[in-house]
Amino acid sequence: MALASPIGQEKLRHFALLELGRRDFWTFCRVLEPDFYKPDRLYLQLLCEDMQDFLESDDDVAIYNLPPRYGKSRTAGNLSKWAFGQDLSLKIMIGTYNKILSETFSRAVRGGIQEIKADTDRIVYSDIFPGVRIKKGDGALNLWSLEGGYNNYLATSPDATSTGFGADLLMIDDLIKSDKEAYNENHLNGLWSWIVNTMLQRLEGGVKIMFIATRWATGDPSGRALEFFREKGMKVRHFTRKALQDDGTMLCPEILSRRDFDIKTSAMNADIVSANYQQIPIDIKGKLYSSFKTYTDIPRDQAENPLFTGIYSYCDSADQGDDYLCNIIWGAYQKEAYVLDVIYTKEPMEITEPMVAQALFDFKVNNARIESNSGGRGFARNVKRILEEVLKSTYTRFGWFHQSKNKVARILSESTWVMDHIYFPVNWRDRGPGYYKAMNSYQREGKNAHDDAPDGTTGVAETMHMLGA
Repeated sequence: MALASPIGQEKLRHFALLELGRRDFWTFCRVLEPDFYKPDRLYLQLLCEDMQDFLESDDDVAIYNLPPRYGKSRTAGNLSKWAFGQDLSLKIMIGTYNKILSETFSRAVRGGIQEIKADTDRIVYSDIFPGVRIKKGDGALNLWSLEGGYNNYLATSPDATSTGFGADLLMIDDLIKSDKEAYNENHLNGLWSWIVNTMLQRLEGGVKIMFIATRWATGDPSGRALEFFREKGMKVRHFTRKALQDDGTMLCPEILSRRDFDIKTSAMNADIVSANYQQIPIDIKGKLYSSFKTYTDIPRDQAENPLFTGIYSYCDSADQGDDYLCNIIWGAYQKEAYVLDVIYTKEPMEITEPMVAQALFDFKVNNARIESNSGGRGFARNVKRILEEVLKSTYTRFGWFHQSKNKVARILSESTWVMDHIYFPVNWRDRGPGYYKAMNSYQREGKNAHDDAPDGTTGVAETMHMLGA
């Protein structure tokens, strides 16, 4: 039997590589861009494998968080091209920071598909997927179709439009570009509103959603997506990598060496370095409360009777129209506070007065302390009146007082006691999401939009000290 000639063997290897590129996304990237997708860049191989696995799985949402310049957006663009090779009818929508970037992203994907072979030794897209071509006369910069398809690709942004486009795969790519945007709660809310009210409304059945970004804050699109879609019961996967690994090595020394990392980050804000390069959001690194204790059941004796030595309440009524009322009810046992109920709301006093009175009645509160600042005394008197006249109860003893101590100083000084001695129901996130979010996002330094939840919780600690805890 004659052996294949060296030329024949080379052709076999070439066609085998093309076939593997059609089936395997990592190989596809390596073949088209060998100078970037190098065999020793393991994180890129893992990223490509995870993206392909996501498309082929029944997962709904994938979130990819990597440092800047590590190829996450580049890989997302390549994924679009590879996915079209699997299905010409696929509709992909990409949302980016602004119109200029969305057009740049679209141009890269479309240009990759249209690339003309100029070097016989170099593989281009049409070698791997010869049947994928841009439809003639339908190649606008941000919206185009494939031959055999219709409106296959749309690149948009918060300052552009997505009207009339339905998608099977939605990609959200790096919507935040500065710390000013990351610190701006209104800006973050605006981005999320655009995603939910505009982008998600364009999705078809069985849609896949991808977020590709460098982390900034817990309220950035990636952070909100993690919470939002999991709460919706959707299947969510999260792929994240740090530039500086926990063992002191770099994720990819060729892209960013330890020396260059130290130089580049030496003049940067430490919180931004933590977020951008280590994927630890700025408000997680700087938040006041690092942890909270929880309980699944209150302390009970052998007969299942509660062991509380008293039931107490602390109320910080809303001082201003934009403030929250925070009323916390807890049981005291062995110098520990077990939170039983929290009212955290912006509702007006005509709503909150009977609401608080009913809670005091339901939980048989022994002593209720209410801050009397800015109308708090009138609030306390009305709650007492409702409890006695409407609910026919004189069980609760009231005490209202003027809070003269500095609020921030109080919150900071009691933060350790709060973390060590206050127990919350294990499902307190579900029972009171507003209060939970306020406690878990309060910053040790910097401007906080609201401090009503930490202020009320600090009141629990101060009350416990008065009781000898």
